[in-house]
Amino acid sequence: MKSDRLLSILLLLQTRGRVPAHELAGRLEVSVRTIYRDVEALSASGVPVYAERGRHGGIELLAGFRTDVTGLTADESRALFILAAQGAHAALGLDAALGSALRKVMAALPAPHRPAAEVTSRRILVDATRWKGGPQRAVDLEVLQDAVFTDRRLRLRYRHSGDAEPRTYTVDPYGLVSKAGVWYLVADRRGKPRLFRAERVRTATLLPDPVRRRPGVELGAVWEVLRRQVEERPGGLDVTVRVQRSRLDMFLRLNAAALAALPEDDGESEWVAAHLSYGVLGEARTLLAFGDTVEVLGPPEVREELASTAAAIGAVYAGDREGAHLPGAAR
Repeated sequence: MKSDRLLSILLLLQTRGRVPAHELAGRLEVSVRTIYRDVEALSASGVPVYAERGRHGGIELLAGFRTDVTGLTADESRALFILAAQGAHAALGLDAALGSALRKVMAALPAPHRPAAEVTSRRILVDATRWKGGPQRAVDLEVLQDAVFTDRRLRLRYRHSGDAEPRTYTVDPYGLVSKAGVWYLVADRRGKPRLFRAERVRTATLLPDPVRRRPGVELGAVWEVLRRQVEERPGGLDVTVRVQRSRLDMFLRLNAAALAALPEDDGESEWVAAHLSYGVLGEARTLLAFGDTVEVLGPPEVREELASTAAAIGAVYAGDREGAHLPGAAR
């Protein structure tokens, strides 16, 4: 709707100052010509807005002009109050600030929308943590936040999974990302994007040097690159298994990341075939957790790996520790 678009332009100009017409057009998904028509409409309604053309031009409000805009729709009001259930603000130390902000928003809402917003905050709960995620190490985000908001470089002492000792890195932060209740620092190291899990940061030191980000690159773009690297990591080992129907649902949930495709299930057979893709041979050992309800059909090297691993485990519980070496373990 045009009225919503005019309100969005006004809010963006109040927040950002001068904004190029092409940027407004991109954010609102309209043409530049439409943006200029909207500016004329705002001006005709008494809003002191003007456009400057040229390389450094843009659309801007007259200096000092502010308006108290409260024209939220019912859906927008509900969306704001669902924010209170996200949980990310707690780790950032913003619990009290969010509560105060939402009370102010509630007071400013049009009277007909207030009951719906209040009910939403009581009826919708978002818990970003996974079931049985296990105890999590306490994460101190204070220094990481300082670096992100003050545009400063960071020196990290960071322990990678599997490393006994932390390593030292100097990084250029783009921002913080909370994914499924886990905080990550997104940063460049020597001009290349890197992902650092916040709970593995042993120490973080704010450096006096200004951050050195790649020109024109924003947090969202860097996160998308890193997310794809993690989720689309190519598997080097294709494995075919058959799963007993009684365990199929659990098998699919626990192996979702390795599934090459959803299994073809006729809904009747006792066994269902599934295809998995692993990066290395050792990853297939997780299938042993399903005991005799999952059988690897191929390739042969995976069957041999699981058979020898199962034999080594059996030797441990039989008391034969001499023969209990797992494949690949130090002897």
